[in-house]
Amino acid sequence: MGESLRDQPGAELDVSVECSEWRRIPKAAALCREAAVATLRHVGVAGRPVEIAIVLADDGMVRELNRRYRGQDKPTNVLSFPGQEGGLAACPHGPDAPPAMLGDIILASGTVFAEAASQGKPVADHLRHLVVHGVLHLLGFDHEADDEAERMEAVEKTVLGGLGIPDPYDAGLDPVRA
Repeated sequence: MGESLRDQPGAELDVSVECSEWRRIPKAAALCREAAVATLRHVGVAGRPVEIAIVLADDGMVRELNRRYRGQDKPTNVLSFPGQEGGLAACPHGPDAPPAMLGDIILASGTVFAEAASQGKPVADHLRHLVVHGVLHLLGFDHEADDEAERMEAVEKTVLGGLGIPDPYDAGLDPVRA
């Protein structure tokens, strides 16, 4: 898959830039890797071989995927497609187990850029937040119920704080479910 990361042994993170608008963010792929590794480390996945694909797409691609797989004919900021129902816990593990295929994360450029602008935050920070959010979905986190949302947001805030990114929920906005 992608490159193996020295600071997260066993993690294979493939970041594919499919839309030129993402090139407006210096080192967008590196920022995605940084956010994914920080999330994996925080939830205790360090050292376990995992694979994640991140696609930096345009709104058209995300709209089509959202329509096809979620029945919503509109783009959204981030889509996560877990490789296993139940996240990492459902993946085989042990010394001879293959890497856990956590899944795919796809981000929509136009939506992400517009949200960052409307929320008055750097788009690079919003991108990393959405990658953290997407990785948590791949690991089995959800935000359908209030208690699940609070747990997921608490992890997001901690991971983002470690990356030097302010609390995205501080202004009372919901930057992920907007």
